[in-house]
Amino acid sequence: MPHLDFTQPPFDVLSAAERQSIKKNTQIRYLAKDEYLPADDLQYFYVVLKGQIEQLLDGEFVASYLGSNHTDHLNSNDWFDSRRLPKSLIEGDLPESSEPTNALLSRAEPPSKNPISPYEFRAIEDTLLLQVNGATIDKISAQNHLVRQLLSEDLPERLKALQQRRSSQRLSTASYHGYNEQQEVQQIMMQPVIDVRLLPVHIIDATSSLYDAAHIMTKEGLKHVLVRPLDQLSPIQTQAHTQTLDNDLDSDLNSNLDSDNGRLQTPKTYSGRTLGILTDTDICRAVSDQQNPATTPCQRYASFNLRTIDAHDEIGDALLTMTRYRIHRLPVIDANGEVAGVLGQSDMLAHIGHHSQLISIQIEKAKDLPSLDTAVELIGRYIRAQHQNGVKIGNVSRMVQTLNAQVFTKLWQLIVPDEVMKNTCVIVMGSEGRGEQIMRTDQDNALIIRDGYTHPDLAQFAETFNNHLAALGYPLCDGNIMMTNPMWRQPLKQFEAQIGLWFRNTDPIHSIYLSAILDGEYVCGDESLLTHVREHLKIAHRQSDLMFVRQFARAALQFGDVGQWWQKFVPLLSGKPSSYDIDLKKAGIFPLVHGIRTLALENDIFDAPSSKGRLKALVQARALTQQRADTLLEALEFFMAQRLSVALLTDDKYARHVDPTTLSALERDLLKECLAVVKSFKGQLSRHYQLEFG
Repeated sequence: MPHLDFTQPPFDVLSAAERQSIKKNTQIRYLAKDEYLPADDLQYFYVVLKGQIEQLLDGEFVASYLGSNHTDHLNSNDWFDSRRLPKSLIEGDLPESSEPTNALLSRAEPPSKNPISPYEFRAIEDTLLLQVNGATIDKISAQNHLVRQLLSEDLPERLKALQQRRSSQRLSTASYHGYNEQQEVQQIMMQPVIDVRLLPVHIIDATSSLYDAAHIMTKEGLKHVLVRPLDQLSPIQTQAHTQTLDNDLDSDLNSNLDSDNGRLQTPKTYSGRTLGILTDTDICRAVSDQQNPATTPCQRYASFNLRTIDAHDEIGDALLTMTRYRIHRLPVIDANGEVAGVLGQSDMLAHIGHHSQLISIQIEKAKDLPSLDTAVELIGRYIRAQHQNGVKIGNVSRMVQTLNAQVFTKLWQLIVPDEVMKNTCVIVMGSEGRGEQIMRTDQDNALIIRDGYTHPDLAQFAETFNNHLAALGYPLCDGNIMMTNPMWRQPLKQFEAQIGLWFRNTDPIHSIYLSAILDGEYVCGDESLLTHVREHLKIAHRQSDLMFVRQFARAALQFGDVGQWWQKFVPLLSGKPSSYDIDLKKAGIFPLVHGIRTLALENDIFDAPSSKGRLKALVQARALTQQRADTLLEALEFFMAQRLSVALLTDDKYARHVDPTTLSALERDLLKECLAVVKSFKGQLSRHYQLEFG
């Protein structure tokens, strides 16, 4: 008789004793075509061996579960727990504190929920099932966290289980109670920065001499000290410093060393985020400038407005910050706003064994297009390796955004003179701007020019830039949203005037343009130009028609009703002939991205172009619950990961289409639930903005 395949999830993580327990409590069950599971049998866990089961709730289709005869994977059998009510199938609403746009739209009524209504399960054809005792499954789940993760009602937990199985080195069943090397890297990247060995904190006043700073560095074995700025000193200290600058008085007046114990005096209150830093390199620079270390205050050579990171932020975020801004030290700020320590780049890299910095160095050293092309190829290898190692797709995409930005910066530097760099701002938009780009698809970029600045070769520079990017493997944009298009290469005031027009016009193309600029992210040049554009976006939005956001939201509801896609395997906005294919972008990614973008626009969130950043800000604004935001982000990153898998396994340039019958049972289960999340979110948007849906 048929038996359980213990090499397939969720049974591939069982111990020998757990396997034996499952075997003792399993039996074969046959359902004829159109036969329903009786109510008394809705207390079991089922595996579909052959055939197909349709799941209904209050007579409405929910999902379909397939036997191996319906898939391209031998023994890739779907499973279902007849007792479980997945949370993602319960449509969530916006919190009560969140009103529709400009408080004009009345709050929609929450959907009716009847948690005691059981599911119904009907055989679409003659079907063989393995029926496992529910109490046995519960007992095993309680003692085996891997089983519990696979069968969790929480979508994020089940996605973690999938990520673990995307490792290039699968563990055997007997040893699957630990993590392999790649999984350890993933876990380390998600650890808080406070887990890394931090350099000790030594703070010196801006009025102290370079000699004092060098003395502390030598004594403590450091290459830096933190510097307290003038505005945090006492009036007496500030006055002494002013006299030193004006009259070159003896620097002993400014020393902040304690004469009793030789240690630094620390003020009772200060803000860790306003501190500066002085490094051994700065002291060498002062010596080369023929400055007297004994009389020269630290203020002259210290760097302020430091990049910092919070103690609870992830190590992956710290790596992104260091890579993006080319810095080697990050002060770590605790919950009280004080410096808990300094995160050194070498310590962090030693902690995680990560090598993205090597690509960054390769980009920085590039002198021409061929050497830059080598670095770009390394980015592609990095993506493949990280994906195969099971690293979370959000971490991969944000690092790729950082590395791509360095490529774009280096290319622009190779093309334009310094004066153009100082008077323009290069930005990227779309998925690249959101940090959700994992493949080299169409370019989306723009050039903001300082008002009053002109250069006869700007158009030529833009054309060279876009063409060189195309040569590096970043295709030209089919929609012409690139700096070669004069509309995307304008002085600041003209950019702002154009944005105002987009808010006033109901032409759908203008919503596309607005979506692009809302996703805009800085690459290089004068960042203040982008800051001005974002400020104007906020002003133009407030001056727009009160119902503008409602119209803007419509696009999120236009693509892919996923209500019964699984039931009949109908093509879902797919341009390919196969009736099984699903367009991941239109059915999953776009509705989530644009819906999140719309809610951010409604709530005046303009400084966070990424979906992750917008969700975080929406939770802070109480426009979404934390649980809802987490679920939306996990679903979005699942679709992104599926697209990357398609791109790595096929020659599909756009990597949008996936045939669900080619996926594993675990992937199919998660695909169904993520599409259910999309449907739920679209329903939420429909009620919130009072738009028709479904």
